[in-house]
Amino acid sequence: MPINAFFEEQAAQLDSLKRGSRLRSLAPRSGKDFASNDYLGLAGSTLLHDALREGMALGLPAGSGGSRLLRGNHPAHEALEAEAAAHYGTEAALFMATGFAANAAIFATLPQRGDLVIYDALIHASAHDGMKLGRAETRAAAHNDPQAFDDAITAWRACGGTGRAWIAVESLYSMDGDRAPLGDLAQVAARHEAILIIDEAHATGVFGTGGRGLAEALADQPNVITLHTCGKALGCEGALICAPRVAIDFLVNRARPFIFSTAPSPLVAHMVRKAIGLVASHDDWREDLFARVAEARSLLAPRLGAAPADTQILPVIIGEDARTMRIASALQRQGFDIRGIRPPTVPQGTARLRISITRNVTKGDIGALCESLDRIMIPA
Repeated sequence: MPINAFFEEQAAQLDSLKRGSRLRSLAPRSGKDFASNDYLGLAGSTLLHDALREGMALGLPAGSGGSRLLRGNHPAHEALEAEAAAHYGTEAALFMATGFAANAAIFATLPQRGDLVIYDALIHASAHDGMKLGRAETRAAAHNDPQAFDDAITAWRACGGTGRAWIAVESLYSMDGDRAPLGDLAQVAARHEAILIIDEAHATGVFGTGGRGLAEALADQPNVITLHTCGKALGCEGALICAPRVAIDFLVNRARPFIFSTAPSPLVAHMVRKAIGLVASHDDWREDLFARVAEARSLLAPRLGAAPADTQILPVIIGEDARTMRIASALQRQGFDIRGIRPPTVPQGTARLRISITRNVTKGDIGALCESLDRIMIPA
């Protein structure tokens, strides 16, 4: 295919996305923050600025200079991993540059040929990409339905499956704001001698003792692997895979996203370690956050398209893509940073406003948003 024809084809695909109100573009942050995952308001805080200055005063390098297996390993990485393992209650931890890279590493590396990965239908895109790179068979299970996981493993065994079963879920789902039934899923895993992978991305820092997440009670089990991202409530960047030591050692030896990536900045590792300590010592931050969540839920209750119990992610289901984006744009013009979420990020026909409650907004901001939303959301 000639080069011009190739780019013309891409342009046609972009035009098709635009006609369907699904064209993505980068937009600057503007207005009151109802879009970010900075749940505790740490990302721009003076506390993390202080941690950064402390790391600089200690002489920590801004860059690592190479992969962890070459010259990129630094005591700051190892200090973070030791503290994270102790805090989250596991034998070991591995620091990765992003949550996407961490999920890709887990699913591409740990399940083996002949194994089966049963994943929740709404699991993160990064898990899907990791599974595509892996060698195990994969099957989706109905969202938050432990019996569906149980039935899938039973059916696989009945058809001759002899490998290891893996169960992959998020503890708190990023677009619906609902929690996984982790206790029931752990029982399914125990019955089938399966390994349970729990992505704590949106629960880390927000739930659990000291912000340890929703899987806190399960984290020390030998068949449980947890992932804690550092770019949401912890306010930094990167991700921590927490698991038995043998699983971490296997990742160090076999996970291509780890082996062939430049190591994260030692300065960032220092900041993450400080953030974990700050979050652990501030239950008042979580109390403050959930006072705002309760306010938002009470005001938005008639509009919520899903029914999250008490989480900081509140989806307002609109349904039609173009209308969703019109409403989001109208709210943005009124000073509220609200983003419309469309397929394929969410299922067809469930385009929505994903309202994220953080400590970056006040109760007054929440009330003003709800008033504006009521004015804007006239019948289609």
